[in-house]
Amino acid sequence: MTTPAPAAPASGPWFRQLSRTQWKAFFASWLGYLLDGFDFVIISLVLTDVMADFDLTTVVAATLVSAAFVSRWFGGMLLGALGDRFGRTHAMITSIVLFSVGSLLCALAPGYWMLFLARLLIGMGMAGEYSSSSTYVIESWPTHMRNKASGFLISGFSIGTVIAAQVYRFVEPTWGWRGMFALGLVPIALALWLRRTLPESADFQRLQEERRTVGGERRTQDMFTTLYTGPRRVLNILLTLAAFAALLLIFARIVTGPVAIVPLAILLGAIFVFFMVQFEGRRWPTGVALMITVLAAFLYSWPIQALLPTYLETELGFDAGGVADVIFFAGFGSAVGAIVAGFTGDRFGTRRAYWMSLVVSELLIFPVFLVGGGNLLLLGVLLFAQQVFGQGISGLLPKWIGGYFSTDKRVAGLGYTYNIGALGGAIAPVLGASLASTMPLGMALAVLSFGLTAVVIVLLSVNAPALAQRLVHPDALRETDLTDDVPGASPAAEPAS
Repeated sequence: MTTPAPAAPASGPWFRQLSRTQWKAFFASWLGYLLDGFDFVIISLVLTDVMADFDLTTVVAATLVSAAFVSRWFGGMLLGALGDRFGRTHAMITSIVLFSVGSLLCALAPGYWMLFLARLLIGMGMAGEYSSSSTYVIESWPTHMRNKASGFLISGFSIGTVIAAQVYRFVEPTWGWRGMFALGLVPIALALWLRRTLPESADFQRLQEERRTVGGERRTQDMFTTLYTGPRRVLNILLTLAAFAALLLIFARIVTGPVAIVPLAILLGAIFVFFMVQFEGRRWPTGVALMITVLAAFLYSWPIQALLPTYLETELGFDAGGVADVIFFAGFGSAVGAIVAGFTGDRFGTRRAYWMSLVVSELLIFPVFLVGGGNLLLLGVLLFAQQVFGQGISGLLPKWIGGYFSTDKRVAGLGYTYNIGALGGAIAPVLGASLASTMPLGMALAVLSFGLTAVVIVLLSVNAPALAQRLVHPDALRETDLTDDVPGASPAAEPAS
């Protein structure tokens, strides 16, 4: 068994309570999150150029953005299962390799279909990166600092979006859209180099020791094994293909209108819940409640994330420079908010810090869209503050979700739950645009974000996963469901006293 990282002394400032290995683990993982944010912005920025090069319609080009959503749920489950069975570091390396292959193919793609395939690979890599890296860092840091681990890590996404927007100004005019994807290979190479010698997380090492002591080297029933080698394997394979087909039909806009989309959405929901029931057994109510909460979280945050540039251009009349400046305020606010969330989460508890921060953000949503464009600085400051409390607090999601899954199911549980909820990121802009047909876009974004934020506040404040578990299968309720403790947390991750 790999020896746990040396514990750091408990005295002194918090950052001195972490060993060099723990900081290295954090930075290697943080780079992966930065890449996620970098890629998210790249595909949006270069889409017009890609359309011109490959002679694509707007509808077909949009499928290149949606492709990542088609594959993310499966990537979260597959790479999560790898992390639960063989170790978090194996999943982290596999995720970043998929990401790098996808980025390279994007840079070299001769046509639409190669680019679409590359986007599918990137989506799977993103999903595995989110669950494996966050689980690894959270399990490697001391238990009393795990909200910091979660929040600090997620800040990488926001910083990646800011960097991509600034780099685009200089790289794209000279090297074109392919150069943007090629540039992303540099941090990928650095992340791979840093990850090659990382030890396993303390919690996973403890799990391995328990397996040897209690049951020898028995095979872990990870999510992939449960679904695709068990008695329902044929049915599950068919359902998986059906889910991919339904997502492709929806996001490629092959089918449109509620008459066609609603039945497909119901089918997808039924498939995802059925898989969760098989994976978690009598604890499926907790998993389903988590999926619903994460979906609602994406629905409240992504209308602003996706449609803010459109609002700034169409209703406020900002030019490209003004839009870039406001987007910088938003991205920087989200990054700062994720770091702040780490401190408030450790101080007040994950769930309480989350819903309290959202309450503050509610006070800022309408002012952001009522101030207008006459004062760029005031708009930027309001948006910065709203993103600190509304978007940045989502940095606690990995810690919050992971706390409901046992160590042997944590990576897949987090990856599957989060990436199904992430489908809300694709739904949200459609909701915002639809509501904008009845009112100004700015007001539509404010109403949608305010209302759905209120839903998430309620779900968090009542502890919806624990409540659902208590109502359906109370015998499977865990004590840690009611606290901020993480099942199977290892004392090895604690500082020496």
